Amino acid sequence: MMNHKEKKFNKIVKDIKSVKIQGARNIAEAAIKAYFLVPSKKAKKILFNSRPTEPMMQNVLDMTGTYTEKEILNHFDSTQEKINKFVLKLIRKNSVVFTHCHSTNVSNALIYAHKKRKKFEVYLTETRPLYQGRKTARELRNAGIKSTMFVDSAIGVALSGEQGAKKVNAVFIGADALLKSGVINKVGSEIVARVAMDEKIPFYVVADSWKFTKEKILIEQRSLNEIWDKAPKNVKIKNPAFEFVPKKYIKAIISEYGVLSYNSFLKKVS
Repeated sequence: MMNHKEKKFNKIVKDIKSVKIQGARNIAEAAIKAYFLVPSKKAKKILFNSRPTEPMMQNVLDMTGTYTEKEILNHFDSTQEKINKFVLKLIRKNSVVFTHCHSTNVSNALIYAHKKRKKFEVYLTETRPLYQGRKTARELRNAGIKSTMFVDSAIGVALSGEQGAKKVNAVFIGADALLKSGVINKVGSEIVARVAMDEKIPFYVVADSWKFTKEKILIEQRSLNEIWDKAPKNVKIKNPAFEFVPKKYIKAIISEYGVLSYNSFLKKVS
C-alpha cells in the first residue's frame, strides 16, 4: 500500500504527463519536489520518462547529487529576478510586445515591468489545441496589463499591424530547450520568428540557462484527439507540440547571464 509521499509523487508524474503541469520551469520544479519525496534511481527514471522532451527537468534531476532541493529551487527564483531586470530595459514606453503560448519566465518579466510602471500592452496567441495562451492572458489581465489575443492563424496580422492592429515592437517567447543551433519551443514559434524577421521586429528568447542541452531532443507528437476527437478514418492528423527555431532568427537570449547574442550565450554555457 502506497504511503502519502508515494501518492503525491504519482500525482505529480500524472500531472506532468497530462500537461496539467506545463512550462519547462514549472515541470522542472515539480519534478524536483517529486524526486525529493522518494529519492531513488527508480523515481528519477520515472520522472525522466514522464516528459523526455524537457531537458531542463533532466538537467535538474542530474543535479540532485550535487545540489539540495532548496538550492535548485532558489536558482529558479534568482534567475527570474535577473531576467526581470533585463527584460524591463528592453521594453520601450507605450510599446506593443508579442508573446506565444505560455512561458513562466516571460509572464513574470512582463508583470514585473508593469509593476515598475512601464507602459506597454501585449499581443498574444490562443495557442491551440490546448490553449496555453489563455493562461498567459489570464495572468497578464490579473496583473492589470492590457492584452489582446489573436487566433493562431492571425500571427501575421498581429505582428505586422494590419487590420487595425498596432505594429509590434518586440517579441518575447520562452523555450523548452536551448540547443547549439537554436531553440525548441511551442509549435508556431518558428512562424512567429520568420514573420518578425520580415517585419524587422527583434525576436528575443527568454530562458533559464539550465534549459541548455547538447543532447538531441525529439519533437513530441501528441494525441490526435486533442485536434479532432472521432475524426473520419481517412483523415490524417499531425499534432506536433513543439518545433525548432534556428538561431539566425534570434536577436538575443535573455537569461541570468544577461542579454546576449546566441553565440555569446553558447560561450557561457558550453
